[in-house]
Amino acid sequence: MSELEEYLVAIAICSPLFFFIIAVAFRLLDNSASIFLKHDILVDISYVSGDIIKEHINNSGDAKLKKSLMRALWFRKLHNFFMILMVISIPPVIIACFFVF
Repeated sequence: MSELEEYLVAIAICSPLFFFIIAVAFRLLDNSASIFLKHDILVDISYVSGDIIKEHINNSGDAKLKKSLMRALWFRKLHNFFMILMVISIPPVIIACFFVF
């Protein structure tokens, strides 16, 4: 096996973990509950649903609140995207491990 193939195998094996780390970073950036609490909006749980965020974006007159909530919603979508990438990348890695090793 050439050196390039060995590097590609190592990268392929680590790709689900890489996607998971990126997803966790975007989840940590999504601080929607904190945004609500700073604007005196009470929330029951720390993970506010996307529908509630969209509802407050549409009903709020405060431009700063809208911008913060839109950013939090964007981070949430990126979190979901990278979690999907992680789940999708697991089966090819398992299959590749059987063929390579």
